[in-house]
Amino acid sequence: MEPPVLKPTPFHARIAPLNLLNAWEPWQGWTTASVLYSEQDEYFGIRTGASLYDVSPMIKYRLTGREAARVVDRIMTRDISKLTPGRAAYSPWCDGKGRVIEEGTIFRLGENDFRINCAEHLLTWFEASAWGFDCQVRDESDEIAGLALQGPLSRALLQDLGLEGAANLPYLGLERFDFGSHGILVSRTGFTGDLGYELWVAPEDALALWDRIMEMRHRRYIRVIGARALNTARIEAGHIQVRAEYVPAHLAVRESQMRSPYGLGLGWAVHLDKPHFNGRRALIKERAKGGPPKRLVGIDIQGRKPADGAYLYDGKREVGQVTSATWSPVLKRNIALATVDAAFATPGTMLSAEIYYVKEITQAKVEASVRVVDHRFYQPDHRRL
Repeated sequence: MEPPVLKPTPFHARIAPLNLLNAWEPWQGWTTASVLYSEQDEYFGIRTGASLYDVSPMIKYRLTGREAARVVDRIMTRDISKLTPGRAAYSPWCDGKGRVIEEGTIFRLGENDFRINCAEHLLTWFEASAWGFDCQVRDESDEIAGLALQGPLSRALLQDLGLEGAANLPYLGLERFDFGSHGILVSRTGFTGDLGYELWVAPEDALALWDRIMEMRHRRYIRVIGARALNTARIEAGHIQVRAEYVPAHLAVRESQMRSPYGLGLGWAVHLDKPHFNGRRALIKERAKGGPPKRLVGIDIQGRKPADGAYLYDGKREVGQVTSATWSPVLKRNIALATVDAAFATPGTMLSAEIYYVKEITQAKVEASVRVVDHRFYQPDHRRL
């Protein structure tokens, strides 16, 4: 019998019985839940309770050695020298032309000990970036299981579990605590724009962690969620996603598919004052010319029809395209992330969208008015408290 193409994650044995719709999707060679029973109910677990999402398939690279800090700082657009041990940061990284290869979170576990969490396999690229330095790069993806615990009740749930220190972590803080045979690393990070944490354990401790959390479900509103509910939350938060908002620079076929950090709304994560990092000179030139020709924006869309893949127009002229779209249950708005020509990226700009949808097995089209807005639609204060 041939082995399965997709591997089960360390939490699969607990998630599979809960997946009443048997809806799965691939994630970097792993099986992950798409929706378990109700996308809407799962979504409200994120926004009103405590949600659990299996992030074990996340790619994780460990960089260690005497010059590891120099290597990470050379790769990232952010000034990593300002990142102290026990803290996490978000950053893109670019090729020599200043085009984004990917973005993710960097954990500084020690003075010269880093973990880079990302969505794409980039081991060869990181190894090439570390060539000539005293820095070892290792793929430890299979050695770590992860759960995203997100929602306004996530802190209270950690307190219920006796992880008071984890519950009190500052925003983007991380710390290791006693749990199981190898301990647990808790980070104040997530992809929902809400209060949340990510819990990282050895695969052999995964089911014990799951069972301890689920023992608390009589105290807390806990929902296990799939990728669809998470996607709605990340669009509301204005978080970009690789292969949705941009194509990785090293995989793009055409120059027009590539994006710079400025074109993805990540200019705040580019520190041009540090002397060396990949793509710095190209980004300086781009900014001197007035910025990228295309920009990421948020848009409010008339009506309730999600505008997935819709083209955007100024009159009859095509000026952009929707990259990710959803109806926001918490905001009661039809929202989307889109890439538009720079001249139309100013908040308040009015455009129109050509939206296609299926109606009684036939494809229908509607034109809706669109207003450009800030792409961070939902930013509750409690996410940073």
